[in-house]
Amino acid sequence: MPNSCKVAVEQLQIGNFIRLPISWKDHPFLFSSFKIRQQAQIELIKNLGIEHVFVIVERSDTPILSVKDAQAPKQNAVESDLDKLSDELNKQKAESIEAHKSLRRHLQKTEQQFERSVAMIRSLMGKLRNRPLNAVNDAKELIHNICEQLLTSDKLVLHLMSDSKNDDGIYFHSLNVSVLSMLIAKELGWTRNEIELIGLGALFHDTGKLKVPTQLMRKTTPHTQAEQNFINQHPAMGVELLKLADNFPAEALPIILNHHEFLDGSGTPKGLKEPEIDKLSQLVTAVNTYDNLCHSDRSRKARTPFSALGYLYKHYQSQLNPDIVGRMVKMLGIYPPGSIVELSSGQYGMVMSVNVSQLLLPRILVYDALVPKEQAPIVELAQEGITIVRCLPPAALPEKVFKYLNPRERVSYFFGSDN
Repeated sequence: MPNSCKVAVEQLQIGNFIRLPISWKDHPFLFSSFKIRQQAQIELIKNLGIEHVFVIVERSDTPILSVKDAQAPKQNAVESDLDKLSDELNKQKAESIEAHKSLRRHLQKTEQQFERSVAMIRSLMGKLRNRPLNAVNDAKELIHNICEQLLTSDKLVLHLMSDSKNDDGIYFHSLNVSVLSMLIAKELGWTRNEIELIGLGALFHDTGKLKVPTQLMRKTTPHTQAEQNFINQHPAMGVELLKLADNFPAEALPIILNHHEFLDGSGTPKGLKEPEIDKLSQLVTAVNTYDNLCHSDRSRKARTPFSALGYLYKHYQSQLNPDIVGRMVKMLGIYPPGSIVELSSGQYGMVMSVNVSQLLLPRILVYDALVPKEQAPIVELAQEGITIVRCLPPAALPEKVFKYLNPRERVSYFFGSDN
């Protein structure tokens, strides 16, 4: 963390980046650390009854005043101007707290919908072997309801969801790929029927893994070539499993069979090339590849959402449909939910949600040591005049910041309306 020095309030000037030495609730500012932008802010700090603050020199645009200059007579700010600024700051702070509470309520509601959906997937996967017709009907109902919300909501917001439990990874992955595929299909202007087909196919895309022995899926040492060849057949095994349900739409079966096929013929299980792969499969393959990049396996560590998108864009140009990848990048934003970022204010934050129609206004949960975690500011960057400097891996965060922001091990998304 940057070094700070203790400075008398009288030595402050515009451009200094400061940290207030008092509790967050005892001052009107949104953050306890910030850059002074106007003289009235200094006067307000003086009115707090404190004699010293901490100045972070490397984040300041100007040096502190010398003791001599600090003692020179100055024109005091008009009391009415201070009152006006104080009222504005208190209002802004109250609005931020209320917006945070509202977002928390909205996130909680979205989390509940997400958890119900995961529970339904867990249930229908359990039914697939013995009651395949019931499993497919349950899945159709789930996808229909998601599609209805997707097509009728004006302001869709993509939210970061909580972590999965150890045994729920396949269900979270299935729902994640399904939801993101449906969102992208909508953004591409596909028909409702196509959106529901892709949602259903994506939901069942990994069902063939139910026929792979558990000990093989959980093996921690590298697979032998024979084992890997067997696992590579899970798309075909999934199709065989779903053929037991004659109510599963035939148009969605290629998604399950082809979700590991690449346009250049380097995929599995058949090594198909672009003309042989339908557009629904091409979309799910791109989303499935992205989601897998975000999560670790034996061959690689998990990437941050930001890094995974960049890697996908750079390294899969011949394997994935570039229009679909471009649309995914555009929809998720430059910094997808779950990204850990450093801000121009010098603070750390985590992207909590992205408004699909306002990608430049991500909502960031901001770390401030003097703000209680439960009231941590959630800010829209453009409104605060703050920008993102860079994206960071969670492991690069100081321990106290990591615990405060609580980055997700498994990045999962669900959407709601921006109320």
